[in-house]
Amino acid sequence: MADVAFIGLGVMGYPMAGHLAAAGHRVTVYNRTTEKAEKWVGEHGGKLAKNGHEAATGAEFIFSCVGNDDDLRAVILGDEGVLTAMGDGTVLIDHTTTSAEVAREVAQACAAQACAMLDAPVSGGEAGAVNGVLTVMIGGEQADYDKAAPLIDCFARAHRLMGPSGAGQLTKMVNQICIGGLVQSLSEALHFADKAGLDGRAVIDVISKGAAQSWQMENRYETMIDDEFDFGFAVDWMIKDLKICLDEATQNRISLPVTEIVKTYYEEIQGMGGGRWDTSSLIRRLRALK
Repeated sequence: MADVAFIGLGVMGYPMAGHLAAAGHRVTVYNRTTEKAEKWVGEHGGKLAKNGHEAATGAEFIFSCVGNDDDLRAVILGDEGVLTAMGDGTVLIDHTTTSAEVAREVAQACAAQACAMLDAPVSGGEAGAVNGVLTVMIGGEQADYDKAAPLIDCFARAHRLMGPSGAGQLTKMVNQICIGGLVQSLSEALHFADKAGLDGRAVIDVISKGAAQSWQMENRYETMIDDEFDFGFAVDWMIKDLKICLDEATQNRISLPVTEIVKTYYEEIQGMGGGRWDTSSLIRRLRALK
């Protein structure tokens, strides 16, 4: 069992840290909202830290799952950040979805102190985190991945080293590009079925057995039909992720026309007050069109 720090107890981090504690690891948590960290300790035991430095002191492995590039820089590289307490051989595993640029920046800062960083964004949403069945795509060095893999097993059903620092984030971008297009297509298909007078549930029951099948179809079609979106991965987060994808594409001089369009559609949903709705709420935009 390892001494572990977990930074960031949001929708994803809270249950992920819980799985580590349930597996017997000694977990110290830090969250900017202290009440949430206190609640976690009350449920899972472990220790509560007042900042990243305190959480990381003595830890062999440090997990982070925060909001964006700036949040990651602050909690890792700040004056009271994690890096100020990381010792030789410590491994930072960052599950935040960020740019590949900041992943490489943090990895270089860790390497300068003889410690290591893995960029390890996840897919599977809140349900995957709660049930411990996330998919994790990882960038970094093989030896560091091998050390961290048994701990990642605590909350993941699949994980893979994709390449050097930044490769995990680049793979997550591929994932989000796919999801954006799939959700828009599913929204159009269900809206079409409804307007054509078809039973949407019967339609999906048939076509989900064929080539059109997807995770989004299997897991979101019923709530989309019922116009329910108060769960899952939020529109605000998806807009952030798709912007990261588009910025990376610009740097690489490639075109992502569908991703660009879907991002603007999500921004319309955001403008409708749906920033915290699930990403499958794209169908609401179609229903609102005259």
